[in-house]
Amino acid sequence: MQFSDLVFVAGGGGIGSVLRWLVGKLFKEQGPGGFPWSTVLINVTGAFVIGFLSVLFSVEWHDRYGSLLNAGVLTGILGGYTTFSTMQLDAAKLYHSGSPGKTVGYLLGSVVLGILAAGAGAQLARLAG
Repeated sequence: MQFSDLVFVAGGGGIGSVLRWLVGKLFKEQGPGGFPWSTVLINVTGAFVIGFLSVLFSVEWHDRYGSLLNAGVLTGILGGYTTFSTMQLDAAKLYHSGSPGKTVGYLLGSVVLGILAAGAGAQLARLAG
């Protein structure tokens, strides 16, 4: 690990966090019925982009550290943009509001949509060449 790696990750993480905040504000934190649509949107679009860039630039999981693209964009920006912890907090809030069905749907739906989005991004990158 080099100091520049830390700078790329920290700088990218800051950019990604600001983007997440902006998308959350733009699409409202909670949608109708208290459902966290902005978190779903953020995580699904982040999964799509990371799937796309990983395939487009032939990034292997074990190589996700060290280059400007890997450290700064994939780990930094997209790691700061997507948000597992907010998804968990949203699920806890849904559950405590008396919506266990919504909670399970939210968690399963988020994971399935994220996997599909990452796969779609990867497939698009393969088609793009």
